[in-house]
Amino acid sequence: MREFFTRRGDGGETGLLGDERIAKSDLRLEVLGSIDEANSALGMARSIAVREESRATLLKVQRDLYGLMSEIATTEKTANAFPKVAAEQVEWLEAMIAQLTNSTSIPREFIVPGDTPSGAALDVARTTVRRAERRCVALFQEDTQRNPEILKYLNRLSSLCFVMELSENQAASGKDSPTFAKQERS
Repeated sequence: MREFFTRRGDGGETGLLGDERIAKSDLRLEVLGSIDEANSALGMARSIAVREESRATLLKVQRDLYGLMSEIATTEKTANAFPKVAAEQVEWLEAMIAQLTNSTSIPREFIVPGDTPSGAALDVARTTVRRAERRCVALFQEDTQRNPEILKYLNRLSSLCFVMELSENQAASGKDSPTFAKQERS
């Protein structure tokens, strides 16, 4: 029987992609954990998305995030063994944002999340990606040798989540999301 634990982390350390071990409180692990949470939130959104295009896009993004996490988790010795986030991946996100923006009604005001399950899940994913981006900025302030495409990717990903939320809401409900400015008076 295969065991799903090694006991190597019981002392508060974990391994990177290489021989190096670091404390579980290390900022790099905080970044990795935040990206992992974002990936889980994106998976939840994908599981309930009503648009096939949304599901396919989210699956590609989730796979990209595994590559992004591996880049952050490498050591100096293993850095060249793993792919790096490339400008083309950021450009792909930008193209997806533009495509959805052209086919989706975009409000000028803040929207109120929660119109549809898939839209709400994408809003949770958006905020989780934003947190991962903030943690990543802190890491990059300590380690300026990091790939700048990682920050660009996370920034564009949160924007993609927003327009996907609007698109999913419109596809599921046939109407635009309510905005903060359009409050009903009682």
